[in-house]
Amino acid sequence: MPPSRFAVPAEVPGLAARRIAADILDGVLHKHRTLDDQLDGAGAHPGLKSLADRDRALMRRLVSTILRKLGTLGHVLSRLLDRGVPTDAPRAQSALLIGAAQILWMDVPDHAAVDLSVRLVQSDRRAAKYAGLVNAVLRRCAREGQGLIDEISPQTLDLPQWMLARWSAHYGEATARDMALALGHEPSLDLTVKSDAPQWASRLHGEILPTGTVRTLLQGSVTMLPGFAEGQWWVQDAAAALPVRLFGDIKDKRVADLCAAPGGKTAQFALAGAQVTAVDRSPARVARLRDNLTRLALQAETVVADAAEWPAEAASFDGILVDAPCTSTGTIRRHPDVAWLRQEGDIAALTALQKRLLHRAANLLKPGGTLVYCTCSLEPEEGEHAIAALLASESGLRRAPVETSEIAGLDDIITADGDLRTLPSHLPNADDPRLGGLDGFYAARLVKS
Repeated sequence: MPPSRFAVPAEVPGLAARRIAADILDGVLHKHRTLDDQLDGAGAHPGLKSLADRDRALMRRLVSTILRKLGTLGHVLSRLLDRGVPTDAPRAQSALLIGAAQILWMDVPDHAAVDLSVRLVQSDRRAAKYAGLVNAVLRRCAREGQGLIDEISPQTLDLPQWMLARWSAHYGEATARDMALALGHEPSLDLTVKSDAPQWASRLHGEILPTGTVRTLLQGSVTMLPGFAEGQWWVQDAAAALPVRLFGDIKDKRVADLCAAPGGKTAQFALAGAQVTAVDRSPARVARLRDNLTRLALQAETVVADAAEWPAEAASFDGILVDAPCTSTGTIRRHPDVAWLRQEGDIAALTALQKRLLHRAANLLKPGGTLVYCTCSLEPEEGEHAIAALLASESGLRRAPVETSEIAGLDDIITADGDLRTLPSHLPNADDPRLGGLDGFYAARLVKS
């Protein structure tokens, strides 16, 4: 065939990033798929491979901003739409959310935000009829949107009401509001470094937290940052790095890390000189853990098994970490989809699993050994209540309260019982909220008599 006389028209810059953002939003809000599933691994969106790094970063920021501000966006759009958001065309809903998020919180010119959202609906058969509506609503949003936000308290809208009610009941209304406010900010990048934290804080334009974590606002692909390829650090929230500290000196001791993937705590154990066995039930997650250890040049035995059923010899470990599966409500600042994917009914099923894991760990622990239980959940059933129930049923275990000196003097994260409880509102930074905050974590240290 003769060559075509006409070149294929180039796609408008930025439209592909917004199209993929719309697909991923639909995956979270309508198909209950996690962001991680859609961004990485076998289930990742196929279009990501062809996105430039800049567009990929834009897409991620778009999605996370919308999920972080979803309640506020719903309020604004409901005030600007006479008949509500169209329900027969998901792409129209996504286009409105994407356009409004850019207008209200992102450094994108209003006209570009409107134009690209209109193009987004025009390219979808079911949504095309709403192009005029999207155009009109987003133009109004540019004029009136900030005023509509000023009428309300956004932090109380941007979390499910059942979640906010639970936090208010357990932590008090003022603390719950502070937590919700902290979750509204895009978080920093936290890194655990193998050595020489001051050098890496300087090279990565970050700062060193009291706990030793390096915190930076650098964005983009983590794999391209200095020190990644050389295995000098790994990504780990500052709160997630605390539970391993509770074991003290573990050099040459035999330690089991249950539910270990992706391996941040396993790496901490290995770096401290422990003989660590990392157990996880997912072959894919264990493969990722092994890859991480290889990059970091650290050694650990890895086992694919259900930790609750793992047939290891009883009383064979000096230390056991149970990093239990949970609702993950403490990670919403980094995983905003969790707020909209979790339901209150999920807690009961997970607490049953946590109970099985704790009893198995107690069986595997040597007399005199240390058991640390932790979850990245803010729900008391998955933390304080789980440990109270274990201590009531296992007479051979006793609590070993955490000392302030073990956690860099952060006494406000120690509970009255001597456990750790970090909140999103802890470690605030008045100059830049993105440099403040911690994931919500609970950890308790027990010793076997």
